[in-house]
Amino acid sequence: MASSKGNRVFVWIILILLFVGLIGFGATGLTGNATRLGTVGDKELEIQSYANALQSRIRALESQTGSAVSFAQAQQFGLDRAVLGQLVTERVLDAEAEALGLSVGDARVRDQVLAIPAFQGLNGSFDRDAYRDALSRNGLSVAEFEESLREGEARALLQTAVVGGVAAPDAHVEALVEFLMSRRDITWAPVTLGSARRPAADDGRPRVILPEILLDAEIPAPTEAEIEARYAAAPEAYTAPEIRQISYVWLRPEDVAEEIEIDDAQVRELYEQRISEYVQEERRLVERLIYPNAKTAETALARLEAGEASFEDLVEARGLSLEAVDLGDVAEADLDGAAETVFAAEAGDVVGPVETGLGPALFRVNAVLAAEEVPFEAVEDDLRAELAQARARREIERRSQEITDLLAGGAALEDLAERADMELGTIEWSEEVSDGIAAYAPFREAAAAAQEGGFPELLGFEDGGVFALRLDGVTPPQLRPLDEVRAQVIADVEAETRARLRSERAEALAAEIADGASFAAAGLAPQQAQNLTRRAFVEGTFPGFIREIFEMEEGETRAITGAGFAAVVRLDAVAPPAEDDAGVAAERQAIEERLGTGIAQDIYAAYASAVQARTEIRIDDTAVQAVHSSFR
Repeated sequence: MASSKGNRVFVWIILILLFVGLIGFGATGLTGNATRLGTVGDKELEIQSYANALQSRIRALESQTGSAVSFAQAQQFGLDRAVLGQLVTERVLDAEAEALGLSVGDARVRDQVLAIPAFQGLNGSFDRDAYRDALSRNGLSVAEFEESLREGEARALLQTAVVGGVAAPDAHVEALVEFLMSRRDITWAPVTLGSARRPAADDGRPRVILPEILLDAEIPAPTEAEIEARYAAAPEAYTAPEIRQISYVWLRPEDVAEEIEIDDAQVRELYEQRISEYVQEERRLVERLIYPNAKTAETALARLEAGEASFEDLVEARGLSLEAVDLGDVAEADLDGAAETVFAAEAGDVVGPVETGLGPALFRVNAVLAAEEVPFEAVEDDLRAELAQARARREIERRSQEITDLLAGGAALEDLAERADMELGTIEWSEEVSDGIAAYAPFREAAAAAQEGGFPELLGFEDGGVFALRLDGVTPPQLRPLDEVRAQVIADVEAETRARLRSERAEALAAEIADGASFAAAGLAPQQAQNLTRRAFVEGTFPGFIREIFEMEEGETRAITGAGFAAVVRLDAVAPPAEDDAGVAAERQAIEERLGTGIAQDIYAAYASAVQARTEIRIDDTAVQAVHSSFR
């Protein structure tokens, strides 16, 4: 399903990956005169491109995990190989595009540069100094960067040429639509052990004899034999986990912070530094859609006002996303000539066209943020605590070297507690324990990995605290005595009995209804559920309920049971997807897009592999290791 839209998406993916790796991270500290990592055909693979891309992937992984990722961990995850493979593939396709004569003009490259928010000043116009400075910090010249954009556009053209016109097979689409959106009508009723008494039979037919109806509270107490049988049948349920006896020392920022005095002037200075957070002028949440000329912008606004298009439609027509046009919250000074018009608008208004440094633009005001002022006195305590915590973390960093030296010299944890003023404690730790110091993931990981006789190592927490631990002993998993877990065993036996009786009663009632009795005659309160699809959920049931319904034949009555649940269900009708349903149309479109995109990606990957197989690739392992060394 390649299209101009797919082309734009491909280009923006390239730009996003590139600029996440560039802006704000700084150079990776590479030294020396070597700039080439290798060659791919006639194209060079730059060292800086690999370093920036690898840096970007590591930062992205850190954002996902919420914790720092060392280069050694990145290598374990295979990030270095994935990044190098991606760059090689890109250069292979760059060489192929060049051989085919595919390229774009300077105007297109200029548009791409101007569209990148990181290169725009506060007034929304392009800032050439910021542009050059950002590239310089990352070891790139303007010419090199713009050539990379040109090559990215050429790759997008190549992709469009390779997968243009690829569409999902109709038979495949319809099969999935039929599977997901076919409908079922049911009559069902939950079954409990305390259901209402059934009316007497009046049709002369024999009645099914059901198990005695019991309320939950009347489940018979299990016999000693049943208790012992359950205990013997499921020992894993009553086995205590491995217990590790651990001693530890712990230095926390909050403990160190209590000893730190913060001068009032420092607190006031921090407040003044953050005055923009505490004293904010009136602001607006704004989106800006730029047009090449005033006439085009006016035509777009006319379509919007006539109800022919939404603002989202106008954004898509420009080949952009809402994220690309979002300015966030802005003050009047941020908008220059557009400020008066935008700040006179109400939330939800679209105003313009207004001339900006990038051309005429329409602005949508999403929210009006009133002016706000937080006085110093309201945040003084918080700022003082923050300064104390920051100084405490620095103090812990300073002490850490001393503590590490003591450990290297053979100091025991008890010595550290006395000489480094650390908290000494013990804990019987298992995977079930997560209180106190065990609430921290690094401690749990270290506790699980500790070996008896091992040397304590100083480790850190994300909050700046440090700790060391020693494994004093291990109690292996043990089956708890029956008397200790008797209450749990009894509860398990009663739950099994309750589930069995409920299931037996449901099966008997289902058989009676299948034989012609009504739900009411069986003592059940029937409910109707219609037009159920595989994506539906019936309130009061469990997740597997819908799956079992779609396994039934039309007219069938069945008992459906699950964890703590039982019901009698009759499948009344089976119907195909409703062709006049907007939901079915949306599902069909989504399926077409997913399948088409998947097929197109597979074709493009196969094409790239074929081109790569006939391209000479040379990688300098020494240069690769030099990049890796810069991360360590």
